Amino acid sequence: MKIQKLASLLLILVATVFSFGAYAEDGDIVDNYAYYGFEPDLITNYISTGKKMGFVRIGIELMVKDPDDLIALEHHDPLLRAAILEIMGSQTADKVKSLTGREEIRRECYDTVNRLIERETGKAIIVNLLFTKYLYD
Repeated sequence: MKIQKLASLLLILVATVFSFGAYAEDGDIVDNYAYYGFEPDLITNYISTGKKMGFVRIGIELMVKDPDDLIALEHHDPLLRAAILEIMGSQTADKVKSLTGREEIRRECYDTVNRLIERETGKAIIVNLLFTKYLYD
C-alpha cells in the first residue's frame, strides 16, 4: 500500500515537472525557461510621510528562455540590482502598499532591467520579472 502511494506521488511529481516546458511535435523542448534570483533580497526605503521611515524587502526572480542567459544576468547583477533599488526608493507609501501600485512597480522594474540587459548584451533576454517576496513596513 505504501509503495503504491509513493509511486502515485512520484508519477504526479514527474508529470508536474514535465508540464512546465513546451514541446514540439517531435518531443523536443521548445522553451527551456530558467530563473535567476537576486541574493540576498533587496531592501530599501521608500518615500513615507511623517516621522516613521518606511522600508520594503523584496525577493526577485528573473525568468529567461535560455539557461545560458543566466551567465549574463549574474555578470550584470550589480547593475540590475542598483536599478531596482533606485526604482523602489522613489516610490510613495501609497503605491508600495497597494496591489495595483505593486504591479506598476513590478512592471517598471521589468521594463528597466530588460532595457538595461538589452543595452549590455544586445538582446532582451528577460521574459518576466517575479516578486517572490514583498514585505513592507
